[in-house]
Amino acid sequence: MAERQAIRRVPVLISIIVAMMLAIAPLPESFEPFRPDWVLLILIYWTMALPRNFSVGSAWITGLVLDVAQGTLLGQHALALSAVVFLTVRFHLQLRVFPLSQLTITVAALIGLYQFILFWINGVAGISTDSVRFWGPVVSGTLLWPLVYLLFGTVSYRRRSS
Repeated sequence: MAERQAIRRVPVLISIIVAMMLAIAPLPESFEPFRPDWVLLILIYWTMALPRNFSVGSAWITGLVLDVAQGTLLGQHALALSAVVFLTVRFHLQLRVFPLSQLTITVAALIGLYQFILFWINGVAGISTDSVRFWGPVVSGTLLWPLVYLLFGTVSYRRRSS
């Protein structure tokens, strides 16, 4: 039983590691404000798909690792990811039955909440952020969510059927 749970977590861990690599990979200066929050998108998906295996504590640890990797205030991403994952776990049964269009709008609101928490923490710390850096990831993440959802939906469907 424990071996089976460990096997179920492998795709989750690999996708989070790849998302972290995408989060710290360099982008051209003009695209940087529109960098999607890959880690957030992956966490939202896996929290909806496996709410018992991935929870707020896992999001907190992932956020701390992301803070260290990006060199931001320690705990900033951890708090924001934990808040979003808490809401996703809380409403995962409702989110699972939403059609993709409604789910995309809901994910846009979750990304907006995530960005607001980061923006608020930066403001309290005295770090100025322009509006493009606030809204850019919301727009790009919202546009990429259907692709992430369909791609990982195919992966998790294949895992269940095998």
